[in-house]
Amino acid sequence: MAEGTITSFIRKAVFKAEPYLPQVPKPKKKIPLPTRLLWCGVALLIYMVMGQTPLFGATAPEFDFLAFARVIFASQQGTLVELGIGPIVTSGLLMQLLRGSDILKFDFKKPEERGVFQTATKMVTYIVIVAESIVYGAAVYGPGLTDPNVLYVMIGQLMAASVIIMFLDELIQKGWGLGSGISLFIMAGVAQQILWSLFSPLPAGDGGTIGILPYIGQSIMNGDVSNIFFRSNQLPSIFGLCLTAGILLILVFTQGMKIEIPIVSTKYRGFSAVYPIKLMYVSNIPVILASALTANAVFIFQMLWANMNPRNNNFFMNFIAQFDPTSPSSPIGGIIYYITPPRGLDVAALDPGRAVGYVLFMIGIVVVFGRLWVELGGLSPNKAAQNLLDADVQVPGFRRSNKPIESLLNKYIPSVTIIGSMILGLLAGVSDVLGVFGSGIGILLMVDILINYYTQLVREQVEVAMPRLGALLGRK
Repeated sequence: MAEGTITSFIRKAVFKAEPYLPQVPKPKKKIPLPTRLLWCGVALLIYMVMGQTPLFGATAPEFDFLAFARVIFASQQGTLVELGIGPIVTSGLLMQLLRGSDILKFDFKKPEERGVFQTATKMVTYIVIVAESIVYGAAVYGPGLTDPNVLYVMIGQLMAASVIIMFLDELIQKGWGLGSGISLFIMAGVAQQILWSLFSPLPAGDGGTIGILPYIGQSIMNGDVSNIFFRSNQLPSIFGLCLTAGILLILVFTQGMKIEIPIVSTKYRGFSAVYPIKLMYVSNIPVILASALTANAVFIFQMLWANMNPRNNNFFMNFIAQFDPTSPSSPIGGIIYYITPPRGLDVAALDPGRAVGYVLFMIGIVVVFGRLWVELGGLSPNKAAQNLLDADVQVPGFRRSNKPIESLLNKYIPSVTIIGSMILGLLAGVSDVLGVFGSGIGILLMVDILINYYTQLVREQVEVAMPRLGALLGRK
């Protein structure tokens, strides 16, 4: 099927289905910022309540198939947010990749074209929700159920909860809130993990509390502070706290590093600004893609192992993945063993080769996905040059045409893509191995989301004077 035919087919499908799709209406006028923040709080509260509401009829599965993706999907096992934002992220990335590779051709300068693309993405999200709910419900909870009706009810709960999450995200994105629900839910989940590691008073396996601050107080009262710097079983420690603070500082510092290209407006005489090319040009998308790929690989091979090789006696399967029968969530051999992190210093010390291999794997795969995302995500020098021209700005000393500006951007974008991706992969890998609070990928996502929220606040001020330039800077 030709590219134009695919796009035409999607337009026709959207035209027929749109009247029947429930939508969150856009506000008739721009809502004041305090009210939008209030709507964000309401949406977050609903999400967190759902995250504490157990699935009806669910029994504790033998192991967590989505353990490696919980941070990315902002999900909680055994609750209504079992799938989290997974269906939304999956469908959104799929549609963006199809558009970035020009398989789908939509002109986002036209509001009607952008609307068709958004509706098509929503339709794909419904399909992904149904598919993931059925597959996950049947594969994870189905084997432990004797009554098939309970399984149907559970799948229905997963579908309904995912649809509610989709509407919460749409509510925020349509202008009732600020930013996106996806970012908000991820940030809240990571912050919750960090606060839990800091303040949790619940007992831990070493006789103290889970939270490092109560544990310090407890250790001082008992007159024994020898174990507060390093703790076993991946429990929060002083070392983990210092490492988390250090990673946060490094991320904030690197996020501020950028190359600034001067630009002037062709519509507003006298207006000048800079076009920033950040060192972290690719943002955290490559890390998300790499983590999602790893999580899916672990998920698939966990299921294959449970059904085909539960005793680790199949030579071919052992080469790919081996799991501990007493703790099936822990790989003990095969390729999967080296692409999953040995979390904590004590675990990494038992097999330093695995720790080094995982960090190198993360650097390599994040670089691959970084280069891929620049080309398919509309961030290439050619696309960036066209965005500048579309925003009615030009670079002083260069003709107002695509080729000269593309040549200028081509000096910087490929380099920052590789360097930035290597730094992100290194930080994510080292953070996961050494055991930062909230996990390595979680810290990366949280910092990036907070900076994006700050950028959105700045963009709102810019858009008052120059709407198109404000939108362009908001994408960077």
